[in-house]
Amino acid sequence: MKLISLHKNYTTLIAKASKGNRKAQQQLFELFAPKMLSVCRKYMKHQDAAESVMLAGFLKVFTNLNSFKAEGSFEGWIRRIMVNESISQLRKDKKLDFKDTVVIENSIEHVTYLESEMEVEEIQIIIDTLPDGYKTVFILYAIEGYKHSEISEMLQISESTSKTQLFKARKVLQQRINKLENTHYGTH
Repeated sequence: MKLISLHKNYTTLIAKASKGNRKAQQQLFELFAPKMLSVCRKYMKHQDAAESVMLAGFLKVFTNLNSFKAEGSFEGWIRRIMVNESISQLRKDKKLDFKDTVVIENSIEHVTYLESEMEVEEIQIIIDTLPDGYKTVFILYAIEGYKHSEISEMLQISESTSKTQLFKARKVLQQRINKLENTHYGTH
């Protein structure tokens, strides 16, 4: 019963927000900001950059609210805007480089283990050490679930470049995780 009323509240909030109702916009922001900040943080290495991207994304959400056709989930629609805004910011900052990148081996030594299994924060730190091209393709494919054809269109690269970047990202991530595990268990 609550799920139905929540859905109706979203519909009502969306309708009010699309007419410029600031209170409705604030409520939508408060409902979705934590998840959307998490989405932006996956792409941006620093929290403050993720917050800036999220705010710019919400500006686009509220500016284009009338274009939401309620054919899919509202959260999915917002998420797509946040992903696109993150990619736009990386492109603007000239951080999307899809050439072969030299990987610095010791860039994650500051990660420490408190348990035998990796925490989400530790994984994010390891992902953050990837070159931005590798990282962006990895997140779009492995975390967001986009296909290589979609990634190539979004990033304006070939599908083979997308596949190569993913392969390299996975290889580097595996090496770094293995290195941390070996260091943690005292084998190195």
